[in-house]
Amino acid sequence: MGVPRNPLLKPDWSYIEQPTLEDFTGADWSVMNAQRKTFQAEMQADIALRFLTSQKDDPTFGYVVNNYTHCLQAATLAHRDGCDEDTVAITLLHDIGFIACPENHAQFAATLLGPYTSERNHWMLARHAIFQQHHIHDYPGLDRAEREKWQGHPHFEWAATWVEKYDQNSTWDGIDTMPLEAFIPMVKRLFANTPRLIPLD
Repeated sequence: MGVPRNPLLKPDWSYIEQPTLEDFTGADWSVMNAQRKTFQAEMQADIALRFLTSQKDDPTFGYVVNNYTHCLQAATLAHRDGCDEDTVAITLLHDIGFIACPENHAQFAATLLGPYTSERNHWMLARHAIFQQHHIHDYPGLDRAEREKWQGHPHFEWAATWVEKYDQNSTWDGIDTMPLEAFIPMVKRLFANTPRLIPLD
């Protein structure tokens, strides 16, 4: 006995009734891809935001604020500093994988958000954890100068500035933080951008 079918997003959509991907025909894929485009446009931002909000009431392992609040604080600082909307949105989501994917959370964010934002933001997201090391003192085995290997790169100064102004200083409870609702339209517009293909390194 199988499991119940999940509902389609739209009542006029069609299920592709094939048991394996090998059985899909060209016509099946045409139907699937037409539905997929609308599905992703409507659902992707909501899923990313749900992933963030699922952390709202989480405890911390020592920081004064949890990861959810840290992300709100960083986005608040970027917004109040006059950053463009895409930058504010990616700042909100920059640590979305910090708990689920701690060792590679920077690459997690870059993979999720990179296709929808600028090249400089994608580059920064992928390396922001290393750039943050510059601001950390007395941590055993940490190389504060590791970011210097990218000195001279066109996006080096942006990454250094972004981390200094919005990331490394948003871990305490003295920041007047904007609510998530203020950022939701920005996130939806970010994911409405036409994605670009980012090849594997």
